[in-house]
Amino acid sequence: MSGRPLIGVSTYLESKVSWGVWELPAALLPAGYPRLVQAAGGLASMLPPDDPAYAAAVVARLDAVVVAGGPDVEPVRYGAEREERTGPPARERDAWELALIEAALASGTPLLGICRGMQLLNVALGGTLVQHLDGHTERVGAFGTHPVKPVPGTLYASIVPDASTDVPTYHHQAVDRLGRDLVVSAHAEDGTVEAVELPGPGWVLGVQWHPEMGEDTRVMAALVRAAS
Repeated sequence: MSGRPLIGVSTYLESKVSWGVWELPAALLPAGYPRLVQAAGGLASMLPPDDPAYAAAVVARLDAVVVAGGPDVEPVRYGAEREERTGPPARERDAWELALIEAALASGTPLLGICRGMQLLNVALGGTLVQHLDGHTERVGAFGTHPVKPVPGTLYASIVPDASTDVPTYHHQAVDRLGRDLVVSAHAEDGTVEAVELPGPGWVLGVQWHPEMGEDTRVMAALVRAAS
């Protein structure tokens, strides 16, 4: 058990959540995330929003970092005005998760961004986002699926070499201008960027879909191997 790497996963921060007789503010995470980490051979630790000044110290205690999905990134983070269909800001998450990303990149700690996490990785490196696109959500509150195709020669293609893979998807935003030094490693059939990575000695990957909602553990298992 002691040999299993410790994988930190960022969390939601909600002002009112109900369970049992309680209705309280909560830092929470859909169970699919820790279950996926565990199925891939890691130990999962939740990373609720904190003072960004502590991010480097937190990352130093981890073997890898996962930035989870969630609300839209506030457009001011990439120099844009908020559009009509962009959701309300989650400023504490934005600040904390951007600090986690920067600390992971600076220290060479393996990093996986999932949906919002991939978008934040792009923003952290100076990229921008498409604030709304259609066709990547089944309906409100329901995950859909669509195929993604890897770009040959990329890290993602080495992890999932299939010509096309159906993935669980629920998003309305995506990468627009690519962040500094990032390369695209998978596309949807409509051309939407579905995965990005940062070439170099470290392990840095972002995926637009939600592997925690499916059965395919290959991406998370690759992160766990890198963390080991």
